[in-house]
Amino acid sequence: MDSWPPRFKCTEYFSYSRKRADRAAILDEWILMALQNPTAELVQRDGRIRRWAYIPEVDRYLRVVLLADGVTVHNAFLDRRFTP
Repeated sequence: MDSWPPRFKCTEYFSYSRKRADRAAILDEWILMALQNPTAELVQRDGRIRRWAYIPEVDRYLRVVLLADGVTVHNAFLDRRFTP
């Protein structure tokens, strides 16, 4: 089970959305993997940063969205559309 608070800085939106059933299964370790060793990265026009990491346990890519500061996690979800 993941620890609370998480081991990374996050927004209130992230904390709230993590309570959803489809987001509760996302492990802190997976998010940390995307933060530290992303498969891909894209900077949005608003400055937010998208990072993806492959998660073998679920055979999917996790998208983590950071605020423009490059540190604060705003969103994290298993991305159905991403292809490397």
